[in-house]
Amino acid sequence: MLPRKYLFPGVIELNLQAARPLGVNIYLIDGGTEFALIDVGQNDTVDEVIELIRGMDFPLSKCKLLIATHADADHVQGLAKARTRLKAKTAAHPRAVAAIEAGDAVETYASISAQNFHIPMPPCKIDVKLDEGDEVKIGKLKLSVWHTPGHTPGQLSFKMGNLLFSGDNIYKDACVGVIDAHHGSSIKAYIESLGRILADDADYLLPSHGPVFRKDPAIIRAAIDRLTGYMQMADFGTCAERWPLQEEYEKDILTGKMPEL
Repeated sequence: MLPRKYLFPGVIELNLQAARPLGVNIYLIDGGTEFALIDVGQNDTVDEVIELIRGMDFPLSKCKLLIATHADADHVQGLAKARTRLKAKTAAHPRAVAAIEAGDAVETYASISAQNFHIPMPPCKIDVKLDEGDEVKIGKLKLSVWHTPGHTPGQLSFKMGNLLFSGDNIYKDACVGVIDAHHGSSIKAYIESLGRILADDADYLLPSHGPVFRKDPAIIRAAIDRLTGYMQMADFGTCAERWPLQEEYEKDILTGKMPEL
């Protein structure tokens, strides 16, 4: 049996357990009598993840749920394979279900034609829809479900005691998940989700990428301040709320004012 490397009581992060990067953070929630996985990663690591779980002496039949934090391919490409191998139910936010069940390559970022990036995105049935206010019981443990849109419309976070599994909302360096119109991103919703995380009493944030870290208001505030500026920048296209420069220029055009060169 492999020694289990618990990050916190009831929580094993499988990159740390494997001592190698698996592409996305995968959290095993050990409720004693059963377990769940928060994200499963990509197809090419599913077999290793399952063997890792078996090696830690978790009965595969005790996997209660495979939870998708959101519909990005790096998080869910292996979901269909894991569902079959573990014979476990899958769960996601209602706004993520359509993209996962259809295997939508564009919305899940499995296909980015402009960068010649293409990976398969196998469709996967979602058995359980999780939304704001729901609770997920895993043996003796309980996850409170948060809907934290911004990066994607269906981004979920999960509160467990003093821990917040925060998905792609915020990383230790104050970066956030990708903001992209094709992705369904919303900067306004992102700021609201970050504000909620900032106000919460969680002591630790467990993101989907990068290291787990003690919650630091300065990190979250830096992201909020930066995104607030994005709301009025052309850089983010239709994800921005407005572009003041263009508005002023159009006023000048309508009044016949020539540019001051």
